[in-house]
Amino acid sequence: MKMHELVLTGTVVTCAGILHDGWIAVDHGRISRFGQGAAPQAAETQDYGDALLLPGGVDAQVHSRSQKGQEDFIWTTRSAAAGGITTIADMPYDDGFLVCTADRLRLKAREAAEQARVDFALWGTIAPADGPAHIADMAAAGACAFKFSTFGTDPERFPRIPADLLAECFTAVARCGLAAGVHNEHDAMVRAHIRRVAESGITDWRAHGLSRPPLSEALATSEIYEIAAATGCSAHVVHASIARGYELCAAYRRQGFDTTIEACIHYLTLDEEHDVARLGGKAKINPPIRPRSEVEGIWAHLVAGNVTVVSTDHVSWSEERKTDPNMLKNASGAPSLEVLYPLFLTELSRRGLPATFAARLLAENPARLFRLSDRKGGIAIGRDADITVARPETWIYDPRASGNAFATWSPYEGRTLDWRIAATYLRGQRVFDGVEVLAEPGTGRFTTPERHGA
Repeated sequence: MKMHELVLTGTVVTCAGILHDGWIAVDHGRISRFGQGAAPQAAETQDYGDALLLPGGVDAQVHSRSQKGQEDFIWTTRSAAAGGITTIADMPYDDGFLVCTADRLRLKAREAAEQARVDFALWGTIAPADGPAHIADMAAAGACAFKFSTFGTDPERFPRIPADLLAECFTAVARCGLAAGVHNEHDAMVRAHIRRVAESGITDWRAHGLSRPPLSEALATSEIYEIAAATGCSAHVVHASIARGYELCAAYRRQGFDTTIEACIHYLTLDEEHDVARLGGKAKINPPIRPRSEVEGIWAHLVAGNVTVVSTDHVSWSEERKTDPNMLKNASGAPSLEVLYPLFLTELSRRGLPATFAARLLAENPARLFRLSDRKGGIAIGRDADITVARPETWIYDPRASGNAFATWSPYEGRTLDWRIAATYLRGQRVFDGVEVLAEPGTGRFTTPERHGA
C-alpha cells in the first residue's frame, strides 16, 4: 500500500456529507484520497480526534489596502491563516491605487506575493473614463472577477458605474468567462435619504440605516440582474442585507440566468436594534446592518439554498475612523477574517444546521464563483490540500489577544463562540497551529482562474 506524505484524521466535512472517523491523505500539496475508517499509512499522521476537517475557506471579499499605513497583505493573510481561510479574494479599491489596468493588477500581484501567508486572488475594476477597455487584458493578467458599484462612495477610489456603462462592462466580462460583482445601492435614492437624515438632525446610530433604506438596495439589485439578463454575464451581488435580495436572485436563477448573491457574516450575526445601537460607528457597514427580522429572513434563505457565498467584506480601518459620535462620519466596514469560520460554525450549530453549509458557502461556492474549483474550495481528490481544523470549544473573542489581527477593535469583541480553529493547512503545509501563524510572508501564491493556469 502506498505510503502517503501526510494523513489528517478527524471528522471530514464535505458539501455532500460528514464522515465521522474520517481521514484525508495528502501528497505533493494536494489531496490524494479521503475516506472513513482505518487511515492509510503515512510518513506523518496528525490525529485531530473529533475536530472537524473542513475545506480551507475562500473569502470572497477582502479589502487589504483600503487605508494606507494599515494592515496590507502582511496582516490580512495572517488573520486569514489564523481563521482557517486559505485563499482571500482582494478587492480593487486600494487607497490611491485603483486596480483598473493589467499593469496595475500585475503590480499588486507582485507586491502581494511578497507579503502573503496564504493564497490570494485579485478582483479588477474600471476607471469610468476608460470604460471596458482594459477588462480583457486584466482577465488575461489573472483577475478572478470584476467589481463595480451602483453607488459612488468616492469618485476616484470607489466610483459609481452608471447603468449604460455597467451594461458595456458586463458584456466585456461575459466574453472573458468571468463574473461581475456589484455593490448594490441605488445612488440617487441613498443620496436623497442622506440629505433627509441630515435635515432631521439625527446623528446617532439610527442615522445610517435611515440613510440607506431597504428599497435602495432592492432597486439596485434588480438593476444588476436585469443588466445581467440582457448581456449574458454572470452577475454577483456582493453583499445583500435584506431578504428581498435573495428572493430576487433566486427568481432570476429560476429563469435560467447565472445570478449569485453573497451574505457577509455581519448580516447573519449582528442586528440593528441590539448591535448597531450598542456599537455605533464600529457597526457602520454598507449596506447597513438591518433589524433582527431581516437577519432571520436571510437565515431562512440560507437554509433554502438561496445564499451563494458567505464572506467577511473585511477591512481594518484605524479606530479613529470608526468612533465619531456622528454615525454618518464614520468609515464603513469592519474586520472579521480571524473569526469568519468560528462565527459561522457557531451560528450553524446553535441553529441545529450541519457544518456542510460551511463547506459549501465558505469554500466550494466562492471557489466556483472565481473559477478556481480545479484547485480550491473543497475536500476532493486532486485539489490543493487546503484544510481547516475546527474543534469544539467555548471561548470569548478578543482581537488583541491572539496577535494575529492588525485591528485592536472588532464588532465581535466579547462574543462567545463555540468553535475554535485548531490548525490551518495550505497546500499540505501547516500554516497555523492553533496558537501561532507559522507561515512566513511569501508563502502565499497568486491564484488565478482555471483558464489562465496556475
